[in-house]
Amino acid sequence: MKVVVIGGTGLIGRNLVTWLAGQGHEAVPAAPSTGVNTLTGEGLKEALQGADVVVDVSNSPSFADDDVMAFFRTSTGNLADAAREAGVGHYVALSVVGTDRQPDVGYFRAKVAQEELIAGSGLPFSIVRATQFFEFAGGIADTSVTDGVVRLPGAGVQPMAAADVSAAVGRVATGDAVGGVTEVAGPEVFGLDEWVRTVLTARSDPRRVVTDPRAPYFGAVPGPADLLPGAGALLSETTLAEWLARA
Repeated sequence: MKVVVIGGTGLIGRNLVTWLAGQGHEAVPAAPSTGVNTLTGEGLKEALQGADVVVDVSNSPSFADDDVMAFFRTSTGNLADAAREAGVGHYVALSVVGTDRQPDVGYFRAKVAQEELIAGSGLPFSIVRATQFFEFAGGIADTSVTDGVVRLPGAGVQPMAAADVSAAVGRVATGDAVGGVTEVAGPEVFGLDEWVRTVLTARSDPRRVVTDPRAPYFGAVPGPADLLPGAGALLSETTLAEWLARA
């Protein structure tokens, strides 16, 4: 298959291109740096010519509420139009577990809008919702610091390695269109506070992680299971300890 990966130069995209190539597919990374811009439409028509599948793992450069909504609405609209014109047979997008449970979070509202646009595009599609990536723990800590202390709630999370996310997206992309949502998650459940604390400790990061049930995550306080996948989620194999050992 020819698979065009929108956002193919980023963390998930690079791994996905490698995974697809390893499975014998023609994987084409598409990003502004390769001359493809989903916001302006530049290069989209040319990139999608002859493509069997398009996979969108791109992300907004700004997480401000209005910016991220504008990004996903505009880029998804342009990509869907170009995919229809090119006769692409499968539209796949990476989303986030729990997007539909936290309407107070601007980023999650934007991902829901993206999913709705794809579902209404008339194209065969699959949405892959993934849990948090192990690689994001440090960034979560950085945005949760108050007076030098990391404050996080104990809401449940089931994080996974970015490489496992890419492989899961690749398996969906090279299969039949689901016409709905597939959830993927890591093999272990942690508290959000516990997960970040474990990573900081392993990295000898001196910042203290305090459990605060009122602390927000991306601007809203998640419920105990808001960030956890459903019972039918596909589970990856890499544990947090294994990932930390490799890192």
